[in-house]
Amino acid sequence: MNWDIVEGNWKQVKGKVKAQWGKLTDDHLDEIGGKRDELAGKIQEAYGVSKDEAEAQIKRFEDQTGD
Repeated sequence: MNWDIVEGNWKQVKGKVKAQWGKLTDDHLDEIGGKRDELAGKIQEAYGVSKDEAEAQIKRFEDQTGD
């Protein structure tokens, strides 16, 4: 998954992100704006997981969506 493309198409992608991480609010998604590191930070905050776990979750998401 190319995060430069994700950032450019964030409005389309954020629905998939919201489906994967339901605790993230619309405000969180607006703050993330398609930036991978921001997504990792918000996952850490919302789910109380480590940075490594957040990164692993994002990697699985990338593998599943294949965008």
